[in-house]
Amino acid sequence: MPIALEIISPEKLLLAREVDMVVLPGTEGDLGVLPGHAKLVTSLRGGLVDIYENNQVTDRFFVSGGFAEITESRCAVLADDITRQAELDPALAASLLDEAKVAYAAVDVADHAAYLAASDRLIAAQAMVDSITPAQADRL
Repeated sequence: MPIALEIISPEKLLLAREVDMVVLPGTEGDLGVLPGHAKLVTSLRGGLVDIYENNQVTDRFFVSGGFAEITESRCAVLADDITRQAELDPALAASLLDEAKVAYAAVDVADHAAYLAASDRLIAAQAMVDSITPAQADRL
């Protein structure tokens, strides 16, 4: 019995199909979603969304953050920004990480909202760099 998966970016519906399992980068840790999962709405951190079919990963997407709405039969990923893992640009990822480090170092920790935004940006940028495969890194 599969679970209906929808991956939605701000621009469009990227994917809508039935899958065996989805693993999401939740803010509290990775989250495996199978058919029959308890209802849940969770925020996402930067990281990879892994889609499983026939006991193997068939697709991987990098999300910079967002939310997921999960029911017993459906998982909707509402991503802030999303890219197929295979299309990640190592040079861009490194640049985003450098910029995020500078912004994080400069943030006023007394400004709670700014601190959280800078922290989330740094986490997403580091996750993007960590998502680069060795083959992609060799393209630099």
